[in-house]
Amino acid sequence: QVQLVESGGGLVQAGGSLRLSCATSGRTFIISRMGWFRQAPGKERELVASLPWTDGMTYYVDSVKGRFTISKDNAKNTVDLQMNSLKPEETAVYYCAAQTILTQKYDTWGRGTQVTVSS
Repeated sequence: QVQLVESGGGLVQAGGSLRLSCATSGRTFIISRMGWFRQAPGKERELVASLPWTDGMTYYVDSVKGRFTISKDNAKNTVDLQMNSLKPEETAVYYCAAQTILTQKYDTWGRGTQVTVSS
């Protein structure tokens, strides 16, 4: 099917920036939409941003609008999340996920990458 591998997490001070990347491989032609989610300890997984595999509208959760940017590199088949002005409360494991034309659900997930924002 589709394989996803995240990279780019790490430790950053509040106000700093990180860029996450999600490498896609396999049957990428079945992907309809890609999303970045995050899950903080003790909290539910949250959709942070998403975009269509081809042209279309991006989505951002209100709390990251103006600070995060999701983008797709067609040459590399990666989906990146540029995160600026990070806040300590955004410490979480960040996951990329694929929504496929088969199910129209986010049913393919990467293993996640840890983002820690220190105050």
